[in-house]
Amino acid sequence: MTAPTPGSNAWLALAHEAPLDPERPIVDPHHHLWPAAAWHAPYLLADLWADTGSGHNIVKTVFVECRASYREDGPAHLKPVGETEFVARIARASREGGGGAVIAGIVAHADLRGGPLLKEALAAHTAAGDGLFRGIRHSGARDPHPEALTIPGRGAEGLYADADFRAGVALLGELGLTYDTWHYHHQNPAFAELARAVPGTTMVLDHFGTPLGVGPYAGQREAIFSQWQRDIEAIARCPNVVAKLGGLAMPDNGFGWHQRERPASSDELLEAQARYYRHAIDCFGPSRCLFESNFPVDRRSLPYGVYWNAMKKLAASYTASEQQAMFHDNAQRIYRLA
Repeated sequence: MTAPTPGSNAWLALAHEAPLDPERPIVDPHHHLWPAAAWHAPYLLADLWADTGSGHNIVKTVFVECRASYREDGPAHLKPVGETEFVARIARASREGGGGAVIAGIVAHADLRGGPLLKEALAAHTAAGDGLFRGIRHSGARDPHPEALTIPGRGAEGLYADADFRAGVALLGELGLTYDTWHYHHQNPAFAELARAVPGTTMVLDHFGTPLGVGPYAGQREAIFSQWQRDIEAIARCPNVVAKLGGLAMPDNGFGWHQRERPASSDELLEAQARYYRHAIDCFGPSRCLFESNFPVDRRSLPYGVYWNAMKKLAASYTASEQQAMFHDNAQRIYRLA
């Protein structure tokens, strides 16, 4: 009998767990959607609902850009608006369909170095977003060894220090929009400099700053973790930064769960990663932390329900109000969800 393919529904079913505390309301502040492409299957509303409906009480979600469904023609600075149009249609169906979690916010993409063109792009996202546009992610992720990574970032060299980029990040704050970022662990100091330089914009650090564990970073986990701890402490001293806690089950994190005969369990996730979560919460405080699924990217390593079981086990040592903040209220506040 052939073993299930990692990432498939049959493979994920091997690690199914009954949901803990199933009535707790959760806002998942970080997921993606995309149509079918040559290199991946589609992940659309039915797929999202299959995951969010797997036993935990996911009441709302926030979509975060993933370069899906860009416009094929027109000005380059407006092509990402196609993704907002695509997601707004799906979000409308999530509200009207009554079948599961409601997509309540959209974090889109725009080139923040765009100057006058940026204002036009943000206005276009606002018009296309059906009231859901909440911010921009212009990722800084860049590594000198992209060939070693499953998901190599495409950030420009020195992006966080670029004056035009910083002006764009500042504009987001002036307009009441958030800035989400994704980068690798060795870029954390540059991000801290950005946060200090633009204190008026709420910045969301995605995926712990992505500690890498593959290619030239394999076998260096403890040294990377020690430096990462110091860098997170520095970032957390910037009061305009909040932290999304999740996204550590990507292949590039190096835990290898996507290559196993069965997915990771909630206990395995905590055994390998709880120290990252606890350090971030210690530094930022529960009022500035948001649990995030990063699905379907992390779906290659574990089921949706397993991630939330792990977070509930982790959060059990915090007060009821702190748990409420990290699972629900912080995302609701930061992304201004209706």
